[in-house]
Amino acid sequence: MSVVHLNAELAALLHASNQPLQQTAQELIVLELYRRGTITSGKAAHLLRMSRFDFVQYASRLGIPFFEMTEDEWNAEHQRLGEL
Repeated sequence: MSVVHLNAELAALLHASNQPLQQTAQELIVLELYRRGTITSGKAAHLLRMSRFDFVQYASRLGIPFFEMTEDEWNAEHQRLGEL
C-alpha cells in the first residue's frame, strides 16, 4: 500500500465533511484516470467495486461523459445510423 500525504487544510476539509480519506482519495484517482482515458469504465468499476453500469451512471452524474464526441463526430454517426 502506498501512502499519500495531504496538507492539513485538505485533510481537515475531508474530515469535516465526514469523507473517509482512503476511500475518497481512491475514488477521485480512479475517476480522474477514467476521465483522462487511462483506464476503461470496466476497470474503473472494478477498482471501485461497483458494476460497470453503476459506474457509468455515477461518473455521468459527476459530469464525466461515457461518450466523448465532437459535434462533427456525432453528426456523422447520426447520419450513418440514419442510412441503416
